[in-house]
Amino acid sequence: MKNILLLIHDDTGQEARLQVALDVTRMLNGHLTCLDVVIPPAAMTDDMLGGTVGVVLLADEVSRETLNRTRIEDRLAHEEVSWEWAEATGRIAPSLRDASRFADLIVVNRQLHDFPVPDMRAVAAEVIARSRKPVLAVPEDERRLDTECAMIAWNGSTSAMAALRQAIPLLARSERVLLVQVNEGAGDGSAEAAASYLSRYDIHVRIERIAASPEGVGPTLVDQAVRHQAGYIVAGGFGRARLAETLFGGVTRELLTNAPCPIFMAH
Repeated sequence: MKNILLLIHDDTGQEARLQVALDVTRMLNGHLTCLDVVIPPAAMTDDMLGGTVGVVLLADEVSRETLNRTRIEDRLAHEEVSWEWAEATGRIAPSLRDASRFADLIVVNRQLHDFPVPDMRAVAAEVIARSRKPVLAVPEDERRLDTECAMIAWNGSTSAMAALRQAIPLLARSERVLLVQVNEGAGDGSAEAAASYLSRYDIHVRIERIAASPEGVGPTLVDQAVRHQAGYIVAGGFGRARLAETLFGGVTRELLTNAPCPIFMAH
């Protein structure tokens, strides 16, 4: 995991994305690609407004992102990481997908509570489903990647196995790794088999089986992440098209809405 793709856009989640992406890049001695996305205004798709109003709004967006690029590039010049800049115009998720051919990890946000536009939960879900690359979705108030404790949300599914395998470079750098299984596993992979697999990478996990709270599996995992002060969560996930049928019956949606720490997800 050497090639990190970071979404750049002037919104309330940008600082969190940037700080976490820098931490991951340094940790893995990797290369950071900053993709600055200019989002065309909704008026551009309206025949009645797409002329004058759409052009003015697009010009404002371009101007704002140009200033944003200047600020971010000035900071990157002093961060001592390998990086490059790329630009795209369009919706965020397709732009990230198109730029992800050589990416090993894509850094976005989970839902932004303070600023609901753009819809980062939908962006993360769509990128997970369609890019076939792991995604690190961070809360908007995050300022670093804490590797003291990693929590694996385990149910034995194919998606959970994929996330676990792809997260190995991060898990190997975590001081403690906790594998949490809520209720009985839904897939064919046992928690013990997952722990044995990780042990061959010198990653030794503690297995914890718990019952779901009345609120459901998703809130239970969020509570466990808070209780154990997890620095990040590793979980399988489905994308936007299956958001109503997500992992553990809605866990992807819950984590992308309320997780207290970054979520590493793979499809």
